[in-house]
Amino acid sequence: MELKKEKFIASLLGGAIGDALGYVVEFLQLEDIKSKFGKNGITDLVINIQKGKALISDDTQMTLFTADGLMWAYHRTSQRGIGSYAGSGTYQSYLRWYYTQTKKMPTKNEMIWLTKQSHEEKTSILDYHDLFSNRAPGNTCLEALRSGEMGTIEQPLNYSKGCGGVMRVAPVGLFLHKEPQYAFKIGAELATITHGHPTGYLSAGVFAMIIAEIINGKTILESVKTAIGVLKTYSNHEETISALELAIDLSNKDLKPEIAISYLGEGWIAEEALAISIYCALIESDFKKSLAISVNHSGDSDSTGSICGNILGAYYGLDVIPLEWIEQIELKELIMNMGNRLYNMLNT
Repeated sequence: MELKKEKFIASLLGGAIGDALGYVVEFLQLEDIKSKFGKNGITDLVINIQKGKALISDDTQMTLFTADGLMWAYHRTSQRGIGSYAGSGTYQSYLRWYYTQTKKMPTKNEMIWLTKQSHEEKTSILDYHDLFSNRAPGNTCLEALRSGEMGTIEQPLNYSKGCGGVMRVAPVGLFLHKEPQYAFKIGAELATITHGHPTGYLSAGVFAMIIAEIINGKTILESVKTAIGVLKTYSNHEETISALELAIDLSNKDLKPEIAISYLGEGWIAEEALAISIYCALIESDFKKSLAISVNHSGDSDSTGSICGNILGAYYGLDVIPLEWIEQIELKELIMNMGNRLYNMLNT
């Protein structure tokens, strides 16, 4: 398999696996995680009895709808010669996700987006019925999409900097890796559809650019530092830069990871989730160990696991991901198909 295509797939699979690992312990305090799973916390996927798979959360759901939206927008704008990644496909795909969670659309006019669109091949993302499962969807995402308006940087819908904007944009970095600074811009624009605080959307821009630079062959640390350089050119960057620089600094210190992560926060807000994930990716190259560190903390464990997994998969590729974990993850076929399609749309 072409190396970049493999890394597209590995990034999406890694994110889904990290998400599933953390979803089981989301909302738990670290001491409760250790009490339930032992002194090392959770280190293996938990299989849902009903599904026979390790369940993904809304993080992976929205990541998949981001991938769908990017391809939709690319196809529409290629045909029409005009459009945007946010307004010509991704917003509409997020409305699709909103429908899977609520069985509603903001108005009847949006029902058209539930039909098969021109970018879709034999099947639609909506043919995968497991995506209709309610997996603790973020209230900010739901409320923003319920409004019937698309948030923009110029006209935000709210002032939220929750991590719901950043955790879903890895596909942006993959799809737009040939233009990393453009990936930053689009990552930020897609996040602000639902999250209007500068820290919320700038963290998403950074994350998208990190993924792009990793795909282009840079190390994780080089990718982070390059993205920080671009971040400095944007207004209101201070919170995000402070969190990222702290993550890098802590990765060079001889601290127990659980102590270091406590300095970075709990991951509920965008810059904390990104910083925790970067710290974990920097201190440990072993896929399983790094993901375990990223989810064993008090707070939003599935989001930090998801972001960390996206980074690790993009950097190390499929070979480091345990085959049994790939087989156990919910919607494995769709996740791998999305990675394939993202790559093929740009290379055919």
